[in-house]
Amino acid sequence: MDIERIKQIGIRAAYRGGEILKRHFGHFTTVNKKGIIDLVTVADIESEQAIVESIRSAFPNHSILAEEAGLLEGDAEKQWIIDPLDGTTNFAHSLSIFAVSIAFAYQAKPVFGIVLNPSSGEMFTAIENQGAYLNNHTIAVSTATTARDSLLVTGFPYDLEKMTSGVLDRFARCLAAAQGIRRLGSAALDLCYVACGRFDGFWEENLKPWDTAAGILIAREAGAHITDFVGQPFDIEKKQILATNGHIHAEMLSLLNIEDTK
Repeated sequence: MDIERIKQIGIRAAYRGGEILKRHFGHFTTVNKKGIIDLVTVADIESEQAIVESIRSAFPNHSILAEEAGLLEGDAEKQWIIDPLDGTTNFAHSLSIFAVSIAFAYQAKPVFGIVLNPSSGEMFTAIENQGAYLNNHTIAVSTATTARDSLLVTGFPYDLEKMTSGVLDRFARCLAAAQGIRRLGSAALDLCYVACGRFDGFWEENLKPWDTAAGILIAREAGAHITDFVGQPFDIEKKQILATNGHIHAEMLSLLNIEDTK
């Protein structure tokens, strides 16, 4: 497996998708709904098509899991996991917090990831065991040691109406404990912002593999600790994710594990 070749193609594909997003940003009118508040635009679809085309031309036998197209069959041990537009709601409202997220997984484990914000030009990348980078500069998690000194970030699930109590209980507990909480609307960027120390911790639930596959590798390579809400190792099929700088992880687990308080 030529990981440098995979990185090269992944970056090229991300920039192709990003150029399409920039072309559409602020200049489109068609927004469709996959759910009550789960949106898809023509930009999502065109970006994904360009990314898939770039990958297929270089690696025709690899499998691809893409948000809009689903699973494209191929070698299951070598799989690309694509979110062509993470932050569609932001994008649809001309808010420039969105990203292209692409991961390559070998035997179901992400070993390369790129998250590109086409609007800001920030490109986060990582290869397993080679560190994490922002525009080719090494990044690392923050050094905050308590929630009180931490800026946290979270997101709310699309099926919020089915799980309001737990989501809001966790949010309230973290809000009371932290220096502040933000909600940006892009899990891929949330993870990357933990990786580079802008946030000290991130939690969310009911995400999909394409939301986290690239971001978790970038965060881990920057020194982040990532589990579910009870401290078990996280993988991209899990429904709960907590990513922190490591120093505040135990405290965050106690805040998120609301079953212990009832």
